[in-house]
Amino acid sequence: MTERSAADYLGHVLRAAREAIEFTNDLTIEEFKGDRRTQQAVVMSLIVMGEAVVQLQRVAPDFPVRHSELPWRAMRGIRNQLVHGYFDINLDLVWTTVRRDLPNLIARIESVLSRDGRPIAPE
Repeated sequence: MTERSAADYLGHVLRAAREAIEFTNDLTIEEFKGDRRTQQAVVMSLIVMGEAVVQLQRVAPDFPVRHSELPWRAMRGIRNQLVHGYFDINLDLVWTTVRRDLPNLIARIESVLSRDGRPIAPE
């Protein structure tokens, strides 16, 4: 089995971020709060993002240092909060993360990947 690269893991972050946005695209916050299935899908996407960051840092510890414009700590932190505090998930925070923070994160990741000459993960 071949080792995944930092770009592979960053592609997983990008894909999961896009999916979380897609899952909530046609919803209001009230609809999101009433839709357990969508909540679970979005939370899982955020967990995947954080786990991909953890693995990226394992295989390429220098990558986050070279790309400090990405919120590495926040991505790991939300994963940890969701995984370990699953009884106390703050849906307002999840909603804000998806609707406000992820579009900016996607743009930043695409910039990093294009600067590094890596293909950008398909939508």
